[in-house]
Amino acid sequence: QVQLVESGGGLVQAGGSLRLSCAASGRTGSSYVMGWFRQGPGKEREFVAAIRWSGGGTYYADSVKGRFTISRDNAKNTVYLQMQSLKAEDTAVYYCASGSSFILSMASRRYDYWGQGTQVTVFS
Repeated sequence: QVQLVESGGGLVQAGGSLRLSCAASGRTGSSYVMGWFRQGPGKEREFVAAIRWSGGGTYYADSVKGRFTISRDNAKNTVYLQMQSLKAEDTAVYYCASGSSFILSMASRRYDYWGQGTQVTVFS
């Protein structure tokens, strides 16, 4: 199994920035792709971004492209989501997920393990 722990959420004013972290542990050798998803109040969970642990490649939802950046630190088994120019509609619980497929996918079914989530609230 892979254990995932998110951190870095909080309350931020619109236009501000936050950086989320996701620390992976356990059988990380079975993890090839990491993704960030979010679920806003009264909304379904949606894809935000994905990255491979090796081999390059990132993938973003159109709603965050140009504002969010996903990155990784393989030595720390940690994935980050740098969020800038935050909007009220970015308010959500953000989850990281680990996938054993090499495909950068926006489909939640492609991910096997999930963290507990971290709350991001953007106020105007």
